[in-house]
Order: sequence, then structure tokens, then C-alpha cells
Amino acid sequence: MFYNIYHYTAALFFDHTETGTIIIYLNTCIYFAISKSLGFGSDQWWVYPNISDPEFGTLTRGCVYCLYWSTLNLTTVEEVPAPVRDEEYLFVVFDFLVGVLIFATNFGNIGAMISNMNATRAEFQAHIDAIKHYMQFRKVSKELEARVIKWFDYLWTNKKAIDEQDVLKNLPNKLRAEIAINGHLDTLKKVRIFQDCEAGLLVELVLKLRPQVFSPRDYICRKEDIGKEMYIIKEGRLAVVADDGVTQFAHLTAGSCFGEISILNIKGSKMSNRRTANICSTGYSDLFCLSKNDLMEAVMEYPDAKKALEERGRQILLKEGLLEELDTGGIGEEQVEEKVERLEASLEILQTRFARLQAQYTATQQHLKQRLTALECRTRHSVLRSHDLNMTVCRFM
Repeated sequence: MFYNIYHYTAALFFDHTETGTIIIYLNTCIYFAISKSLGFGSDQWWVYPNISDPEFGTLTRGCVYCLYWSTLNLTTVEEVPAPVRDEEYLFVVFDFLVGVLIFATNFGNIGAMISNMNATRAEFQAHIDAIKHYMQFRKVSKELEARVIKWFDYLWTNKKAIDEQDVLKNLPNKLRAEIAINGHLDTLKKVRIFQDCEAGLLVELVLKLRPQVFSPRDYICRKEDIGKEMYIIKEGRLAVVADDGVTQFAHLTAGSCFGEISILNIKGSKMSNRRTANICSTGYSDLFCLSKNDLMEAVMEYPDAKKALEERGRQILLKEGLLEELDTGGIGEEQVEEKVERLEASLEILQTRFARLQAQYTATQQHLKQRLTALECRTRHSVLRSHDLNMTVCRFM
């Protein structure tokens, strides 16, 4: 983890010192040109020494000497020989100004970036420490504790510790959609049930994709589990394993997807929306997850697309021999169940809106109570003042 931090810091340092390096090089050339114009060795200290001297007559010594002088003058880290002539004074003043305005600002920005990076690292480390204390309190096994720590180390090393939703929450919906489209739309189009879908539905689904990271030997799903999510592999390698967890039947790599049929609630499926295999991660794997609820919420606005998805899913199941034939009564029952599901989804939306209105009502009621209390206090204060004034008048009368 810390090696990666230092590597990142070094890259950041060289990136921000590129401008400074160019300025030092140009200043080196200008210093040599001024020395040549004034005459090499024409004064004792400031200009470049006489090139007739064998010690200073080589190209290597000239470059190194001028670079050394230019670096000292611009960074002001050490005193340099005092100028003698007016031209020399003007050049030194110019160098000092450049050094203060550019180098001090540039290195100050580097210091601020390193401080911010250290603050982020400290926050992440504090989160890890809290997890460690919790696992020790719950007496978690050392093996599981090591797996958790390695998982956090992987997140930090590969810069995956950032919550995408938290980072993008302040962006307008349009910009968030464009970012998601540029990053994930091509991946979603590879899913066979989403091929040739409406562009609007794909955008809605892209916004609902959630990244997940799995450690080695983590099970993404187990056989006979109820399918509630589908997964798209972004990076990593998964294995289809037997019940013993050792025997591997197949491997899934980046771009593969699974679980898309189980979240469609297709009637007549022989698996009844259950997982048909055990899938685990052979290493650290990055996946995109789309939940069943998110899919149903998205297709509510696209009824034609929903029918097309279900029909495509039926064709896939029929091709694989996993679809039971339905009679006419079954079709009517299916239509009734579809209506029930639609009503349930509408009920959930109404419940959400009602909860939102209830929260607004509670907040408004609390605000009105606060105003009423403040008004009562002011009225009581005014009555007391009026009473005191009347008592004072009565005394004088």
C-alpha cells in the first residue's frame, strides 16, 4: 500500500516540476549568453570563468556550471556571488522574481497535494483500524481478518477506495449519465438480453450499475440461490466450480456476464429464477452488479422493452431446454400475475411518494411549531411589559 503511495507521490512531483525544469534550462542558456556578451572571466565572481582555462573550457563543465548557477539563483536555496554590473543586477533581480512567483507557488502546490493525499490516507487507515477493532471484538478468525485487510489493501493499491456515487452525487443527472455512458454502455450492450434495447432504457440501466470487488475464493453466487442480481465482469477471472469448491468446470473473464435470466421473472422457467451453478472468484475481481429491483424500476417506464426482454429471455431458455410449455390457462394466469406485479410496483412508488410527503409534512409542522413558540414567547413578553407599564402608571396616579 505505502509503496504505491510513494510511487504516486514521485509521479506527482515530477509532473509538477516539469515547468520548473524548463525554466531552469532556459535560464542556464541565458546566463551563458550574458557571460559571453560581457566577456568570460571579465569579473572575478559573477560571469562564467574564462574558457581559455582548461578546467572551464570543456562543454561538460560549461553545462554543469551554468546549470548549477541557474538552479541556485532561481531556487534561492543558497547565496550566489554578488553581481557587479548593472546588467548583472537586472538579471539577478529577474531571476529572484521568477523564483519567488513560480517556484515557490509550484512547490507550495505540491506540498498541499501531498498533505491532501496524506489526509485521505489517514481517513482510509482510520476506517481500516475501526474494522480491525470490530473483528477483534467479535473474535473473528485470523484467516478471515487477513482476507479483510488484503481486500482493503487491494482497494487502496488499485485506487478503488473511492465511492463513485458519493463523488458524482453533486453532478447534474445529464452529466452523470454521460459519464456512465462513456464508461459502461459498451459493457452493458454485450449482455445478450439487452442487445437492441432502447437507448433510453440502456441509459437508465447504466446509471443503476454498482461496482463490486470480490476477493479470492469469494462466492458470487451458489447453486439453488434465488437470483436477485446479474453481474458483468469488468476485470478479473471467475470460475464455475462444483459443490466441493475445488473442481472447476469453466472460467469467466472480462466482458462475460451471468445471472441476467434469473432477474427477469420469466414464467415457466424450470429453475424458477434460481442459480444453476456455483461461481467464485479465483483472484481479485471487479464486477458490475444490476439488481432485480433496479431493473424492474427501469422497465416500468418502458413496457414494450419489458415485453421484448421477457421474450428474448424465453427464447434463450427454450434454446437451452429450460422452459416449460404453458397452456392457454397458463397464459391467462401469466397475464394476471403481470398485472399484479405492475400493481405492486405502482404501490411501491405510491408508498415512496407518500413517505416523502409525510416527511415534508412533518418538517413543515415542526417549523410551524417553532414559529408558533417564538410568537408565543414574544406575545408573553409584550404582555408582561404592558403589565409592568400599567403598574408603574398606577403607582404614579
